[in-house]
Amino acid sequence: MTAPSPEQLIRWRRELHQHPELSNHEFATTERITRWLQQGDIRLLPLQTPTGVVAEIGHGEPLIALRADIDALPIDETAGRPWKSTRPGVMHACGHDIHTSVMLGVAHRLKQQEATLPGRVRFLFQPAEETFNGAQQLIDAGVLTGVQAIFGMHNAPELPPGTFKTRGGAYYANVDRFTIRIRGKGAHAARPHEGIDAIVIGSQIVTALQTLPSRVFSSLESVVVSVTRFTAGNTWNVLPQEIELEGTVRTHNDAIRAAIPEKMRTLIEHMAAGFGAQAALTWIAGPPALINTPAWADFALDLAQQSGFRAETAAPQMGGEDFAFYLHHVPGAFVSIGSASDFGLHHPAFDPDEGIIEPAVAYFTRLAPLALARVARHATTEEGV
Repeated sequence: MTAPSPEQLIRWRRELHQHPELSNHEFATTERITRWLQQGDIRLLPLQTPTGVVAEIGHGEPLIALRADIDALPIDETAGRPWKSTRPGVMHACGHDIHTSVMLGVAHRLKQQEATLPGRVRFLFQPAEETFNGAQQLIDAGVLTGVQAIFGMHNAPELPPGTFKTRGGAYYANVDRFTIRIRGKGAHAARPHEGIDAIVIGSQIVTALQTLPSRVFSSLESVVVSVTRFTAGNTWNVLPQEIELEGTVRTHNDAIRAAIPEKMRTLIEHMAAGFGAQAALTWIAGPPALINTPAWADFALDLAQQSGFRAETAAPQMGGEDFAFYLHHVPGAFVSIGSASDFGLHHPAFDPDEGIIEPAVAYFTRLAPLALARVARHATTEEGV
C-alpha cells in the first residue's frame, strides 16, 4: 500500500477534528488511529492503557520514539469551519488532531522505507496530555523501554507557516497548581467589625504572593505566580466565613520549584493569623520543566534549516507540556512549528493552518533515519549524544 497523500492526511485530521474526545476518553480516536495504522500494515505493540496507541517500524537497534498527543479540550468550538466539532462542548482547541495526522503520515512513509531503516522507530499516540497524566501513563506501561532518543512537536499559532523553533535546555516551564482556603468569621456586611473578613485577607494574600517572584527569588529567574480563581460568598450583604483561591506557579528552575510551596505556605498562614484567621495551602504538582537535550535541539534546528523551514532558537516559554516527563528518562527534543491561527491555543475560535501537516511529515520522516544513524554512531564511539 502506498503512503497516504497530503490530501488524505488532511481528511484524517478533519475527521479527528469533527470527533474530539476528552483526556482518558479517547476511545473512538484510538480506534481510528489503530485502523489507519493497520491500513499501512504497521506493527502495533500491546499497550495496557484504556486509550492510546503504540506502533513500531523497523528492526534491530537503535530505537528512537516519536510522540503525538490525541486528546481534546472541554471547549465549545466557534470557528465555523465545515469540519468543526460535532460534539458540543468538546473541541481540538490545541491542535492535537494536527499532531496526530503528522505522525500518522510519518509512520506510513517510514513504513515504505522499513527495509533500509537503520533501526526502529516507535510511535507514541498519547492520551491525556491536557490533564498532564498521559505521558506518565505510557511511561508506566513501559513504552520507553529501549528508547535512546525521543522527539515531539507542537503547532504554534503565533508563528507563521514555515517557521520552526526550539532550544536546548529549559524550553517549557513546570506546571504546578495550588488552592488556598481561608477561614475567617462570617458577619453582617453592615457590621464587619463583628467578623473576620476572609475577602479582605484573601485580597491581601493575592497581592503578597506577587512578592515571591519579585522579592523572594532572583529577578533573573523566570517565576510566575498567578491566582486565577477567587471564590467567595453567595449574597450581597453577608461577609462569608470561608473563601477559596486557586492558581498556578511556573518556573524553569527545579530548585525554585521545590522551594515555592513552603514559601507560599509560610506567607499565607502568617498573613491569615495576623488577621485572626486560618489559611491552608493545597499543592498539586504537574509536569516538570521541559528540558531539551542541547545536542538533540541543535540537531533538530539544523535539520529544520536544511528542510526549508525558517529555523530559529526559541525563547523559554511559560506554558507547560507533559512531553517533559519523557525527557526526564531519555534524551531528545521538543519543537514548535508555526500554524498561523488568528486565535491562540485553547481558544474556541482556534483554527490552525492545515498546510503545516505536509512539511512537518516530511521533516520527521527525514529526522527519524538521521537520528537513528546518529545514535548508532555515538554508541559505536562511546560518545554522548
